[in-house]
Amino acid sequence: MEEARSLAARDAFIVTKGQKKTLQCDADSIAGCVSQRACVYCGARVVLNPITDALHLVHGPIGCASYTWDIRGSLSSGEDLFRNSFSTDMQEEDIIFGGEKKLALCLDELITKYRPPLAFVYSTCIVGVIGDDLKAVCKAAAERHGIEVLPVESSGFIGNKAAGYRAACDALLRLIAVEPAEAARRRKERRAKSGKPVINYLGDFNLAGEAWIIRDYLRRLGVELNVVFTGDATYADLKRAPEAELNIIQCAGSMQYLAGNMQDVYGIPSLQVSFLGMDDTASSLRAIAQELGEAQIAANAEAVIAVEAAAYAPQVGAYRQHLEGKKAAVYVGGGFKAVSLIRQFREVGMEVVMVGSQTGRKEEYALMNDLVQEGAVILDDANPAELERFLLEQGADLLVGGVKERPLAYKLGRAFLDHNHDRKHPLSGYVGALNFAKEVYSSICSPVWRHLGEAPWLKKGGV
Repeated sequence: MEEARSLAARDAFIVTKGQKKTLQCDADSIAGCVSQRACVYCGARVVLNPITDALHLVHGPIGCASYTWDIRGSLSSGEDLFRNSFSTDMQEEDIIFGGEKKLALCLDELITKYRPPLAFVYSTCIVGVIGDDLKAVCKAAAERHGIEVLPVESSGFIGNKAAGYRAACDALLRLIAVEPAEAARRRKERRAKSGKPVINYLGDFNLAGEAWIIRDYLRRLGVELNVVFTGDATYADLKRAPEAELNIIQCAGSMQYLAGNMQDVYGIPSLQVSFLGMDDTASSLRAIAQELGEAQIAANAEAVIAVEAAAYAPQVGAYRQHLEGKKAAVYVGGGFKAVSLIRQFREVGMEVVMVGSQTGRKEEYALMNDLVQEGAVILDDANPAELERFLLEQGADLLVGGVKERPLAYKLGRAFLDHNHDRKHPLSGYVGALNFAKEVYSSICSPVWRHLGEAPWLKKGGV
């Protein structure tokens, strides 16, 4: 294919072996229907919402709170306050005269009723325009009620979803703040008490209980999981975050910023991991053991890998027989997830012919370039028309995406795999690899496709 084809996507290229190409990445989303990226507020909300005992109050129109209500399939082992979505429901009068008084009244009512240990207040586009002083209102409310009330500066128009991740991480850094010397003392005390390495797990939101699967693996390694950011996390859990000896990061897009700051302030090193697919899960368990540098943990890791592989590899292999040679297109939120999916499709014998993300980084796109075959399309922040074009041109049998991409796949008569944050089935770890293979098989090999002809609008000459 020639580059002169004038690729539709604003940032895309066709892989040509021997050539290194880069994407702009992290550009601000443009208003209108030219982007699949969510806004800054949405990025912040999806990171913080899984904190189970926190009060989440959206300062803005009711639509913003409705759009992000219960948007993650995050599970809780205890508290469920996070399942509620609260809004100040700003009206025309609030926009004209300011919404600070209304916000203060809402905070008083909600904190009195629910008695949470922590409250997050999210700004939206309207708040950014009219200039309500979120920090002052939150500070006053915190003093009145004796709890932490944290403003999240997430006005939707100030950047893109990645900026929302950073806004959420800034709020988390304020929440866990402690003097470095005190953090070091507590870390030493914690290790002496547990007798095991203590680590944090960043970038897992406990979708369908995935954090619990990884917690079990780490327990079998002889490692104590301190806190997950932010799946099934509570206020008390998060306050213990500086006690960890290591941060492992699953979703780099949302948590690399937090990990970097924790390393700078507290000296806690970080390690990128992926628990998507059997190969990546095994590699990540070995990497954790190597980073911790303890022979017994390394031996335990090999034992866990052997047991899990024996249980699940034959079942995944059975699905591979039906999927060998099929083609997949991947368009997900984070770049590192896209990289993991390329490897995971290889496990079931499939080739990724199109891959992209909403918030991928340059180094992640470079890795995608190395992993895919020549002729594959790599793109950043595509819109539906662009995704449709590349799906058809590349001959993909299946699209992996989120809630916005599902209708597109079905409209084109293509199978679809839900990898969104509102799913109810785990895709992490060995059991997740089996669920992945099972779902890919059931979607691609569904008998429904035999009864569908080509869509009329795709036929030459039209309907």
